[in-house]
Amino acid sequence: MVRQNIGIINAMIRITVGLTMLCYSTAKMVRRPWRQGHWFMIMISSMKVAEGIVRYCPLTAVCEYMMNREDEDHEEEQQDGYYNPS
Repeated sequence: MVRQNIGIINAMIRITVGLTMLCYSTAKMVRRPWRQGHWFMIMISSMKVAEGIVRYCPLTAVCEYMMNREDEDHEEEQQDGYYNPS
């Protein structure tokens, strides 16, 4: 099971903005089906809606992992750098 990493307000914003952009992109695609850019926006919008529903964002998870890893490296450097003679 995936641990949720975004809050309820963030999830609601993602769902709202995702559905808005999904409807906008779909309407644009219906009017001009020969344009290729709308498929990309539809995929991104649907991904944002899904992130809001499951309350998990892979990009946020990667950023949190990198920050935790950086903190651990920094703590390790500090422990190696100090010498206590007592």
